[in-house]
Amino acid sequence: MRALAAQPAPDLHIRSGEAADIEALLDLENEVFATDRLTRRGFQRFLGSPTAALLVAEQQGRLAGYALVLFRPNSSIARLYSIAVPPLLEGRGVGPALIAAGEEAARKRGSTRLRLEVDETNARAIARYRKSGYELFGRYLDYYDDHGNALRFEKRLGPPQPASR
Repeated sequence: MRALAAQPAPDLHIRSGEAADIEALLDLENEVFATDRLTRRGFQRFLGSPTAALLVAEQQGRLAGYALVLFRPNSSIARLYSIAVPPLLEGRGVGPALIAAGEEAARKRGSTRLRLEVDETNARAIARYRKSGYELFGRYLDYYDDHGNALRFEKRLGPPQPASR
């Protein structure tokens, strides 16, 4: 019997991040990442930046994860800079929903490709990106603060999806 793909709970809502989210984002950042964490100042900067989309997933009024997509002027390549989901919500479709929302944000800004880096030892994330259609195209040595290596993935994006009614 084949396992069904995790579907996000029906009450999962993804929206743009706000200043009121910063404390919860910092708590999540500290829970999920041992190194290379975003700071309060970083979140504040990204929230106000025209070259960033900070997407927040909420479930039952609580933070269920976030994705941060960055854009460079005059470039059709966007970057999924960071994504985090609390360990208790892993496997419930939050990560895939955030990835899809990040892709849509990139399409809406005219990006034709979305790139990301992931620690080469993070097998779960690598499997998720591959399942979402990302292809390996490179590697950075000594990329992270802990000197870990990063794999580089990219996905070609289609045109923006029309808004559902």
